[in-house]
Amino acid sequence: MPTTLRRQHTPAACPGIADVEVFQLEFMRRALLAALVVGITAPSIGVFLVQRRLSLLGDGIGHVAFMGVAAGLLFGTSPVITGIVAASLAGAGIEVLREKGRTASDVALALIFYGGIAGGALLAFKSGQSNQILGYLFGSVLTVNTQDLRVLIVAGGLVLLAVALWRKELFAVCYDEEVARVSGLAVRKLNFLMALAAAVTVGVTMRVVGILLVSALLVIPVAIVQQLSKSFRSTLLASMMLGGALAVGGVLLAYQMDTSPGATIVLTAIGIFFLAALLAQAIDRRTAPA
Repeated sequence: MPTTLRRQHTPAACPGIADVEVFQLEFMRRALLAALVVGITAPSIGVFLVQRRLSLLGDGIGHVAFMGVAAGLLFGTSPVITGIVAASLAGAGIEVLREKGRTASDVALALIFYGGIAGGALLAFKSGQSNQILGYLFGSVLTVNTQDLRVLIVAGGLVLLAVALWRKELFAVCYDEEVARVSGLAVRKLNFLMALAAAVTVGVTMRVVGILLVSALLVIPVAIVQQLSKSFRSTLLASMMLGGALAVGGVLLAYQMDTSPGATIVLTAIGIFFLAALLAQAIDRRTAPA
């Protein structure tokens, strides 16, 4: 499964043509749209995970999503759909364990995570499609087909709708769960909603940046914006816009450089994070009292 395709489509004698042709290539149009959907969706739920100090939750869910992808390849169904289903079940299971207390659930969570990656490896081997599974581990946005794109758009739309409808309630639960419960909010249902939204987002994101880097788009755009933003609402909106820009820009940069899109997106985001941190420090020094 190829992850860099520029050399197969761009004439070597006319490098400037790439800037025009990139939007004329059908696979690039699908890749850019998929990247935009994922880039906007991931930070929209990632901001709540960061607020609750659950930044690495995406990695754990991604391990189980990997098993779902491998099952899809084995049984000849859509790996994206089976990956999202597996991730959703993992998200619900993790939330149940989290409710029982951290001490009691740590080992169980570890068993879920490691069992997911081991089960995925086993099913991938049985399917005889070990090469194809690499596209899901490291991302293969350039090979997104029409069916994948439809699933991404529907799943991403559902996550964005949930965030739009329950943004304030989700923030209240993240800020102080006990206060939210005393205020009459359905904390348990909101926690499950957050876990399921995160799981669906992981299932969507893995197609672009890969399961091994799945937490990056959930966390890094939010971390960048938090360096400069002072309110939750502005952090949410700016993170979504930045995530979309990073994903689309990363795909275009990967096309120009003939590199892996997933890795290019993540490394670009990390570089911008350090720039934002330096800028925030400079602003703090200017505004600090003598």
